[in-house]
Amino acid sequence: MKHRIVVLGAGYAGAFAAGNLARRLSPADTEITVVNAEPDFVERMRLHQLAAGQDLGVRKLADVFAGTGVRLRLARVTGIDPDRGSVTVTAADDHVNGSGSGEIPYDTLLYTLGSSVARHGVPGVAEHAFDVTGLSSALRLRERLAALGAGAAALVVGEGLTGIETAAELAESRPDLSVALAARGELGAWLSPKARGHLHRAFDRLGVAVHEHTAIEAVEPNRALAADGSSLPADVTVWSAGFAVHPLAAAGGLQVAETGQIVVDRTMRSVSHPDVYAAGDCAYAIGENGRPLPMSCASAGFTNMQATGAIIARLTGGKVPTTGLKYYGNHISLGRRDAIFQMVDDEARVKPWYVGGRTAVRFKAGVLKGAAWGISHPTFGLPKRRRRTTTAPAPSAVRVAA
Repeated sequence: MKHRIVVLGAGYAGAFAAGNLARRLSPADTEITVVNAEPDFVERMRLHQLAAGQDLGVRKLADVFAGTGVRLRLARVTGIDPDRGSVTVTAADDHVNGSGSGEIPYDTLLYTLGSSVARHGVPGVAEHAFDVTGLSSALRLRERLAALGAGAAALVVGEGLTGIETAAELAESRPDLSVALAARGELGAWLSPKARGHLHRAFDRLGVAVHEHTAIEAVEPNRALAADGSSLPADVTVWSAGFAVHPLAAAGGLQVAETGQIVVDRTMRSVSHPDVYAAGDCAYAIGENGRPLPMSCASAGFTNMQATGAIIARLTGGKVPTTGLKYYGNHISLGRRDAIFQMVDDEARVKPWYVGGRTAVRFKAGVLKGAAWGISHPTFGLPKRRRRTTTAPAPSAVRVAA
């Protein structure tokens, strides 16, 4: 019986992981299935561009995994039973080959379902605000922006990376709009002084109005209400005040942190269920500085390499490798012609220097192109002889099969 590996989610972490597993494990005794609700690979790092009206290339997952041996199941994950070793799914589209509702048994599970927008229970956000954390939500925002005329007010809530990038992109792509950003604290307070100055100059150039120390406590159809009693005009409100993970893992009985992320050991293995691994935003992984890794594309890369390396080693009897879990810094796009790359030290404190302008733009473009190329070529460098497994399927798989 083949060892069944199921990967939940085909974002940056999941798609890379599935390709890596297919590259290095023999199909003679392993079976890899990827479960994803969308038929296309979503470049989440560029969804603010899509929302602003730019067109992104479409990569069909069926094409990405064609010829790799990876099975694609287009379905939405609705439940996990780690004690039985099974996943429950609901069909994403019954007309697409490989879709359908039911149970998927596994011997090894790699959980990479990512994150979505955190609404923090703020009234009106779910009903009236937009976000760029998923394809459907970004397209919904794109449609709303296209319907706005000159002079309309666009308010971005949140001074993190997503909020800054979204505000800059909207202001550059739609100079006819009145773009503003509401920050709970000081804009760019976590940047070095020089990088912070660069950010403020970029927003001044783009015409983004910044409302610092403005905590939004409610969103209405045409305005946002602040904690101090003031209101900000908003024909469209873009909510970017953090990320949250789906409660699916906690509901299934996996040990999770207060954030809902799956608690993993140094190899990205669940501390409560050894046949489950997690990578990307949904993994509560401790970096080399002793702090939890932030939800980011960089963390997705580190954790998925560690998880796949550990899975392969344990299945083939090899030594489990150690992938570096060091966070190097933040890259912030400020439209298409400007950017900031802020380095941090081993303690996650910002370094006094940064890279900005065209150099940072070229660096970010290289990262995006590299990620897209890697997704499109999941088995590049496929060895002629892939490694055979030495371990039998877990007992949980036998129980499910029975």
